[in-house]
Amino acid sequence: MTETTKGKAHADFTELATFVTTDIAGITRGRSFAAKVIDDYLRKGVGWVPANLALTPFDQIAEANPWGSAGDLRLMPDPKSQARVTCLPDVTPLNFYHADITDLSGHPWDCCVRSFLKRTLDAFEREAGLRVIAAVEQEFQLLGVGWPEAPSFSLRAQRRADPFGPLLMRALEEAGVEPEMFLPEYGKDQFEITCRATDALTAADRGATIRVIAREVASLFGWQASFAPKTSANGVGNGVHLHVSFTDLEGNPVTFDASRPGRLSEVAGSFAAGVIRHLPALVAFTAPSVLSYMRLVPHHWSAAYTCLGEKNREATLRICPTLDLPGSNPARQFNMEYRAADACASPHLSLAVLLKAGLEGIKAGLEQPPLINSDPSGFSMEDQQRLGIRRLPSSLAGALDTLAEDKTVTGWFAEDFLDCYVAMKRKEIEIVEGLSPDELCARYATVY
Repeated sequence: MTETTKGKAHADFTELATFVTTDIAGITRGRSFAAKVIDDYLRKGVGWVPANLALTPFDQIAEANPWGSAGDLRLMPDPKSQARVTCLPDVTPLNFYHADITDLSGHPWDCCVRSFLKRTLDAFEREAGLRVIAAVEQEFQLLGVGWPEAPSFSLRAQRRADPFGPLLMRALEEAGVEPEMFLPEYGKDQFEITCRATDALTAADRGATIRVIAREVASLFGWQASFAPKTSANGVGNGVHLHVSFTDLEGNPVTFDASRPGRLSEVAGSFAAGVIRHLPALVAFTAPSVLSYMRLVPHHWSAAYTCLGEKNREATLRICPTLDLPGSNPARQFNMEYRAADACASPHLSLAVLLKAGLEGIKAGLEQPPLINSDPSGFSMEDQQRLGIRRLPSSLAGALDTLAEDKTVTGWFAEDFLDCYVAMKRKEIEIVEGLSPDELCARYATVY
């Protein structure tokens, strides 16, 4: 922004509103218009194109997508999902709505991931009598900062970024995200944002909103907020942690049972079993980039095996601790954390496939998996087999092959969606083929 336009933005410019979708590449895209005519657009939405779903992270369309140049769709906004931020200095308000993709008659498009999540939540209520409570935690790094080194987790690491943290928290509060914590993390110039648990659809919307706003705030300082799974080959990874718990239809918590292993209720144990059973296929959606598999390796507190653990950060599905102070209610706090996800994925799709897998376990009445409370790579091959511990795919190509073999998971999706998803991911693999690890990190860091 030039000196002549600074300070005039709010008074003299037309505020824009944008309807957005966070697509299968994990990128938030949309169309904007004058906010003063929002009522008209809330009714009719804005135009969209089927082949947009085939866009790779690097803005090349997979040629083998099912639609080519044909077809028209609409982005139909959810009025409750609005995020509007006016507190950022010297820029116009940031104003956007999360939208469902529909056909021209307003019916949900069968390749819309937000609609897929909504259908999954409806199935939880209808088939299991449960509602899902969720939260999305996200790690990111600030690039281009040029400040002195500071110890991990330290107050100095937080304060050297000032006033980035307070401004980010204020913007997230204004957007209705309900942020809880902004904290310096273990990695170089790495931070984490957590927010309050809420219904699962809102939680997924918040996951996308946090990424948009964090990047917006960082840009005001001349920095880049990167949520890429890795920004350097030898660096610490950036993960997305999906927290889930359940209530009955009256709002009573049903995830906790102090008498059972790990304090998981019977229904929560069955949910965990469904997730563990389908985990090798799920990562094709929750860790969906070539770079994702540089993060999902043993001994990195991320996730590399199919296991359920209690307070174990090497477990892909972790039972989180509860506060046991007087007056605390563990049943209200109790939740599980899915750790094999990153920000190259749509939060709506990641949460949906996690829940679909768990619902399969509930419907089948699967027994809770054994608790693995140490690094699963330390078990012998015989013990791994006995305990149901399997190594997750070690590459995106491997994950796509594993997905194709899991007919339960592929059966959740429309044929066009699966064809597009696999074609787009194969194109992504082709684009970055031959890059060194550091080149790969740099390529993704600029996008995410």
